[in-house]
Amino acid sequence: MNKFTTAALTLTATLGLAACDIDQTEEGALPDVEVEGGNMPEFDVETADVDVGTEEVTVDVPTLDVDMPDDADGEPVTGNE
Repeated sequence: MNKFTTAALTLTATLGLAACDIDQTEEGALPDVEVEGGNMPEFDVETADVDVGTEEVTVDVPTLDVDMPDDADGEPVTGNE
């Protein structure tokens, strides 16, 4: 469907809805409901024992040396221009 067809259908639907006149003739009501008794289910759960400890860890992080290329004027290229 092209853009013109979509716009035409949208305009037609909008005009159709704008031409409606709706008047409420009767109030709505919810039905009467009675609830009696009931019981929530019961569960017996045995969970596992989990021991969480800490351990000191040393990580060597490498250092990087980056040589940026120079532009035509001899200035470093930063990518922020």
